[in-house]
Amino acid sequence: MADALNTGLTAKQRAEIAASLNKVLADSYALYLKTHGYHWNVRGPNFQSLHVLLEGQYQEEWAALDDIAERIRALGELAPQGYAAFGNLSSIKDGDPEGDWEAMLTELKADNETVIRTLREAFPVADDAGDEATADLLTQRLQAHEKHAWMLRSTLGGK
Repeated sequence: MADALNTGLTAKQRAEIAASLNKVLADSYALYLKTHGYHWNVRGPNFQSLHVLLEGQYQEEWAALDDIAERIRALGELAPQGYAAFGNLSSIKDGDPEGDWEAMLTELKADNETVIRTLREAFPVADDAGDEATADLLTQRLQAHEKHAWMLRSTLGGK
């Protein structure tokens, strides 16, 4: 099916871009699940503000998953689906709901940084192919995750 597309990108370029986006999607999905889970399970004297902070982040992450998967499909490739597929692609581990709020936010900060690195690794693939649409998507996601990491870092008392 991918070979039938005539969009200025070769089938090989589309497959390589989609492969890099598969990793972005998997890491993004794992981060979404962890953020949502920590939203449910966060505890402590700052509960309300942390609950709201994490809700805003997981909602933004959820909306982005569709954009990433649809970009993979627009390239003529199939998006990965299912926990096993995402688990094989993602480098983000499940969270521990028993942790305290600081441990949760520390993990989420580190996980956002992981997604940032995954996004940065995908840029050269899109750039080398001249795929501005994917580069734009990656830029938008990079900005969002840098903001999430900053908010988590600031909440933890860091710069």
